[in-house]
Amino acid sequence: MIIHLKKNEKLFINGAVIMLDRRGSIELLNDAQFLLASHVMQVEEATTPLRRLYFVVQTMIIDPGSANLTETLFDTHLAQLSNAVSSHRYQELLASVKALVKESEYFEALKMLRKNFDKDEELMAKMSGQAAPQSQTKAA
Repeated sequence: MIIHLKKNEKLFINGAVIMLDRRGSIELLNDAQFLLASHVMQVEEATTPLRRLYFVVQTMIIDPGSANLTETLFDTHLAQLSNAVSSHRYQELLASVKALVKESEYFEALKMLRKNFDKDEELMAKMSGQAAPQSQTKAA
């Protein structure tokens, strides 16, 4: 797999942070857990249940040394979320994310969570009795 990086862009690989001083490419010749800096969520952005779950999963990539603790946190958060929500679609999503994480497919789990952030916001709006937030204007 070839990863193209911009100047000073960070790449997290198996807990290491790599930054190139100029634009370049890195070729990964074997399996590695990696995360581009553009996909890293800051703690203050973890404002919904799926975003908090995303934050926990990204920690599994960024800090593999704390994998046991992070996996326990993931299991606890997932169980609480699963018990709190009855939506079939949401339950299927959580089951898929759990399966990916258990297979150490963290990046795939993050992609799935990112794609579903809008469902999380809709669900939270329903739970609070408000209308779902309107999405941003789409680019033409």
